Amino acid sequence: MNQIQRSTLDFLTDLSRHNDREWFAKNRDRYEEAKTNYESFVQAVIDKVSEFDTVFKGLDVRSCTYRINRDIRFSSDKTLYKTHLGAFIVRGGKKFADRYAGYYIHIEPGNNSMVAGGAYMPPAPWLSAIREKISEQGEEFIRIIKNRNFTGYFGEIEGEKLRTAPKGYPKDHPFIELLKMKSYLVSDQIPDSEVTGVKCFDHIVGACRAMKPLNDFLSEY
Repeated sequence: MNQIQRSTLDFLTDLSRHNDREWFAKNRDRYEEAKTNYESFVQAVIDKVSEFDTVFKGLDVRSCTYRINRDIRFSSDKTLYKTHLGAFIVRGGKKFADRYAGYYIHIEPGNNSMVAGGAYMPPAPWLSAIREKISEQGEEFIRIIKNRNFTGYFGEIEGEKLRTAPKGYPKDHPFIELLKMKSYLVSDQIPDSEVTGVKCFDHIVGACRAMKPLNDFLSEY
């Protein structure tokens, strides 16, 4: 199904108000319906994106989606369930999120839904490779993130930064602000009124297409 149903957002809204095991058990059928709707939508996105990003051909949505149960073992927040549905479309599935950039689809009521992507807190070897590539090919990276189609969806690239130059790079390096970054992220917020609309699917696919050059740059190292 190429459309997020209103009932999916309604379930997540109600879950945020009744985040306990008893309520969830009574509403499991609603959860299963929302989960099926979301996974069908994301699978359709994967299949469409794979037409221009062929590394995703044959990728199953189940390898990309996250559980709704929160891991509360080491958290002071003991809320049992997430109040959003999320999937990271990445080469080989989400278990490779620490190796490749990808596309993230997040559905959450309250105008918090988004299509996002890039590299979130890449491990040291990957981050070092990204910085080295930017150091050598900074003009190409800037061309990608300044492309009009790219900025139309995402504006500017985001991510936490170091306060000083990373080790091995002079503070006056021409691309120092990009080299300081610890993540290379983009996001495009989607209001609730559009999430359940017929144009949402094409919007997300279009955003993924605009993001592809960035993901390619970050992943090819």
